[in-house]
Amino acid sequence: MSRVPTARIIEALLASTPPTDEPVRKVLVGAYWTMVNTGLATTMRDRDPQHGDACGSLLDAGVLHHKTARELASYVRSEHPVAMSIGMAAINSMLDLDESRCTNRGAFDLLAEKGRGRNVAVVGHFPFVPKLRELAKELWVLEQRPRPGDLPAAEAARILPQCEVVCLTGTSLMNGTLDGLLALCRNAYVVLTGPSSPLSPLLFEFGIDAICGARVTNAEAVAPFITQGASFKQLHTHGVRLLTLQRDGNARTNSI
Repeated sequence: MSRVPTARIIEALLASTPPTDEPVRKVLVGAYWTMVNTGLATTMRDRDPQHGDACGSLLDAGVLHHKTARELASYVRSEHPVAMSIGMAAINSMLDLDESRCTNRGAFDLLAEKGRGRNVAVVGHFPFVPKLRELAKELWVLEQRPRPGDLPAAEAARILPQCEVVCLTGTSLMNGTLDGLLALCRNAYVVLTGPSSPLSPLLFEFGIDAICGARVTNAEAVAPFITQGASFKQLHTHGVRLLTLQRDGNARTNSI
């Protein structure tokens, strides 16, 4: 299956959003999560302690809620990490998702089914790694900041071509690594997971087989958790619906 650069995936997602100028009701940028209307994304940071001086100030900070969702969606093209997060969250809020195609099964359940007795790679150290290790024939965890038992992310070129199942994080769309990773998943079943992951069947055209994402169902309930630095484990039981979209998914979803 041919793979294409991340930029083309982003442009395809932008082109798929509704042409109407949907107003923005809420823009929140927390320590870990960013929310625009009903869309979530990981909050990307430049790790600079001088409040973004290395990459410049965030354009229009303080008045972003006066823009349209389409205007904010274009921020995903920015090199500013926080702007990218806002853009990704805006895209996720605008996607016209047919929820009848989704299930509420989590990424672990899907990976356990597809990866049992097989070679599996997970890019990013997700909480389900220990349980998945018990089921897989071989499990490799690739991390930019490896923990004990993990491999450096630079090992991807050696590991991913060996794998039958690969789990990637939705933040790879923003940090520019998704295209390179997909190119290495030559014969693998590929799962894209995390709240940043766009729940769009468009991604199937780019070599992704399942998307495990999230959608905000109660923005007022979610807001204090985002602004008070909650982890996703704390966040997702308060007005967030977890959804999984597969190539052949057709089951009903349930609210969490």
